[in-house]
Amino acid sequence: MNQKTFTYLLILAMFLWGGGWSALKILTHDLEMEVIVFWRFFIMSLSFLPILYFIKEPLTLNKQKIKFIASSSVLNIAFMVSSFFGIKYGLAGSGGVVITTLSPVMTFLFVAILFKNNLTLLQYVGLLIGIVGGMIMLEVGDISSFLNSSNIYFLLCAIIWAGVTILSQHSHQHINPIHYSFFISVVATISTFIYAISFHFNLFGVFTQGKIFWIAMIYLAVFGQSIATTIFFIASGKLGSQKTSSFMFLVPIFALIIAFLLLREPIELHILVGGTLSLIAVYFINKK
Repeated sequence: MNQKTFTYLLILAMFLWGGGWSALKILTHDLEMEVIVFWRFFIMSLSFLPILYFIKEPLTLNKQKIKFIASSSVLNIAFMVSSFFGIKYGLAGSGGVVITTLSPVMTFLFVAILFKNNLTLLQYVGLLIGIVGGMIMLEVGDISSFLNSSNIYFLLCAIIWAGVTILSQHSHQHINPIHYSFFISVVATISTFIYAISFHFNLFGVFTQGKIFWIAMIYLAVFGQSIATTIFFIASGKLGSQKTSSFMFLVPIFALIIAFLLLREPIELHILVGGTLSLIAVYFINKK
């Protein structure tokens, strides 16, 4: 495949990721969080099997790989739980914008602090703009509104995903990214199954749900995760991480548009303004 084909595939992957927030919103209506999280990871694990067969690379584990997989599995479960409640009590489009634009800013901030990186002036400017954009999106000026709304969950998601990103970047030195995602999904499936069974949640309640529920579930687990992630990783190897990462700017745009068209959610002004500032911040932070 040529570069033009990979460009179209990346746009598709960003669209699939953006639509995942609306799919999650649909899933939050009828069943408990524990049930939704288990089935999401279970179906995601199954959907990776044909992908693993296609890439034909043997699955291997060692102490170093297990360390990354275990820690990332915990963070992925925590992210799914936080995003479930954030989307349940807030807007899918807003969550998609806040989390996907604020996470890169938080990642850069954590890396700068943890690894004591020397920042350029442009990066300092980008970081400042990102913080301002995040404060606008999260409505930090109104403390009571912030503490009693979905914004606190969105902020938690951004912080957790920053940790996932840092672990993922370092894990690539030790394990194939697709294998990494698969193992994380399997560990998360087993962990959430044990938890749900221990507290007597009805995992088979999903089979009483209708067609819309299952479309949303399969979309979120298969298209919005396994397929989109695989496209992103393969394209990164062909086009380079710098160019591939620039397509991430499309995710919040797609998230807003899909939520507006599918769920009839209003597009809030503070989300537009703060999200735009955060996107500018990410551009400045990554600009050489």
